[in-house]
Amino acid sequence: MTNIFSTPEKRERKKRLFEIGLTTLQKQGWTITKEKLGKASVRRISKDGHSKLVSIRTTQDQWIAFPPKPKQDGWITLDDVDAVVAVSVDSNDPPREALVHWLPADEMRKRFDAALKARVTANRVQPDRRGVWIPLYEREADNLENVSYVGGGAGLDYPAIARVPIDGGVSAPASVTAEGVDDDDSNDDLLTIGEAKRRLARTLGVPESAIKVIVEA
Repeated sequence: MTNIFSTPEKRERKKRLFEIGLTTLQKQGWTITKEKLGKASVRRISKDGHSKLVSIRTTQDQWIAFPPKPKQDGWITLDDVDAVVAVSVDSNDPPREALVHWLPADEMRKRFDAALKARVTANRVQPDRRGVWIPLYEREADNLENVSYVGGGAGLDYPAIARVPIDGGVSAPASVTAEGVDDDDSNDDLLTIGEAKRRLARTLGVPESAIKVIVEA
């Protein structure tokens, strides 16, 4: 899998993808707070009286991973959350867009359980706390001779709720509800006031609350 620490570009892209995941949730009206679980990817999100734990996972090769527990009786981090927000990249090299997916945790646990079982059956060695990787956009049915693809295809079954230019532009995401995702095929590339404030704050090194945008027709 991709070594995200191999180059400064990959390290910066990982930060950008994580930021896109957070921003996408915020644009859907979720309030985001860090959870005291000691896991960097986990956030608590709240909206309209509903609260969920999500794990924001980034990937630069379109595969995602979670490590099994030492006795292989569950999954580190994945067992603690209600959903996985997977932030992937398009197929360009270098990638131009991030794809944000809302993946129900129950569904992902089933997929990772199947993936681990297939590897054990195939006598694959699974080191403790080493992640099991599955592809977002390739299905087991299309790769029957390789157990690495068991559990794959979540990104196909749960299409992206947002496509966001990695260079800092804006695309309109679909609507995320407390129950999951509402499909919305609309795509608005116009710059919003909220995004303008976020980008100005990042450029100037000040909090968003310090930015005021005045529009005069």
